[in-house]
Amino acid sequence: MAAAAQTAKPKLIAPRLYEKYNKDILSALGKKLNRENKFSLPKLQKIVLNMGVGKALQDKDKIKVAAEQLSLIAGQKAQITQAKKAISQFRLREGYDIGCRVTLRGRRMFEFLDRLINVALPRIRDFRGINPKSFDGNGNYSIGITEQLIFPEIDPDKVNFTQGMDITFVTSTRSDEEARELLRAFGMPFREV
Repeated sequence: MAAAAQTAKPKLIAPRLYEKYNKDILSALGKKLNRENKFSLPKLQKIVLNMGVGKALQDKDKIKVAAEQLSLIAGQKAQITQAKKAISQFRLREGYDIGCRVTLRGRRMFEFLDRLINVALPRIRDFRGINPKSFDGNGNYSIGITEQLIFPEIDPDKVNFTQGMDITFVTSTRSDEEARELLRAFGMPFREV
């Protein structure tokens, strides 16, 4: 009996935004889009974080540092990406390490989204909201961040170069307007146009 108690896994608490999505956002989106079937409503499928590290061509250690920092930010190990083709003007050869990325789904995705909206974005200097027009025409939204220091996981004393990143939100809808409503319901601070 004691052995069974030791092997029992602790119960995980659902992320705050996931609970908010199931309780509040689904019903509000259903009313706004005039749909009763909750499976036809837009949902967030994944978040992709991507760092292009052009400085890695001169210093090979920068790609490892950037991958470690991206892993800290995402809470998941970053994958180092290689160049797909050679570009002589940039002194780039096929197969060179040129960036890193992380794809977040499920629990980690909602936790990252919560930290991004409530902690990281408000730490940007002169922040007036994010661009509401950065949709790709298929319901996906991308933002660019100029430095990784806005995330509290990064210790500013240990950073010797600033690195930007792209964050892409992939939704289940093909409509930009529905995706905008979904992200606005999560609390994404869109700038008024």
